[in-house]
Amino acid sequence: MKLVLKKPNSFANQRFDLSCKESPCLDSSWHYHAQYELLYVSKSCGIRFVGDSVSHFYPGDLVLVGPYLPHLWRNDPSFYEGKRSEKIKTVVLKFSRDFIGKGTFDQPEFRSISLLLEQSKYGVSFGPNIGKQLHRELLGIIELSPAEQLIRLLNLLRRLSLTEDKKLLSSTDMRQYTTEPSQRLDAVLKYISDNYASNITLKDVAEIACMTTNSFCRFFKKMTNKSFTQFLNEVRIRNASRLLFQNDLTVSEVCYVVGYNSITNFYKQFKEIMGSTPKSYQQMICA
Repeated sequence: MKLVLKKPNSFANQRFDLSCKESPCLDSSWHYHAQYELLYVSKSCGIRFVGDSVSHFYPGDLVLVGPYLPHLWRNDPSFYEGKRSEKIKTVVLKFSRDFIGKGTFDQPEFRSISLLLEQSKYGVSFGPNIGKQLHRELLGIIELSPAEQLIRLLNLLRRLSLTEDKKLLSSTDMRQYTTEPSQRLDAVLKYISDNYASNITLKDVAEIACMTTNSFCRFFKKMTNKSFTQFLNEVRIRNASRLLFQNDLTVSEVCYVVGYNSITNFYKQFKEIMGSTPKSYQQMICA
């Protein structure tokens, strides 16, 4: 898994590119590109990384990612192992700022869209109700002619720019402007994503990055804006929230499944990240 700069295959794709994906993971690498990306998950679940944000995604997840902002959607491991009967369906729209014409969004009539595009440098997540409202339009865009697709995208951005049901994801501007891939961060992120339920130590990940523990801590903080421990806890807790929602497991069982050896520490981390205790969270979502 590499942090890579993705480039479009043709000049036309630099302005607008549309795809519908039905395979796990969406991408194998934490990556960024020069285009904006509007991504809608119709089916499947997993964890998404956008800048320094770590969150779980479910069907209906709708996110706008700005140019050069590192991101990655990873499906739940069961999708890769063939243990899930559910299908995967994700619509991905990539576009440049001038997809409808140069200078269009500099006009006062499109001020709200211009503001939304500016906010996308942090990643913008839209509420589940917005995804439901736009579900048919997002899935139906595949069937339209090229001209109709551009018009549909413009209308989608207009509606998204006017909603208040949205939030910024990354806490800082983490856009990457270098084409030099970070092999070390790449290997570490993949290791954490694949082994979060195991007893991962700072020494383990430092060795993967071929660094001393002190150097690794400085490196990881600079690249992700979070400490290694904080990042690992977020990955574990986001997976715990998914298990509490999807499976008939007790809080104690979930605690150990996601890699905690102490129920007290699990409760502490869960409340800090999710804003409630695991028990309260489970009661709320199952009500």
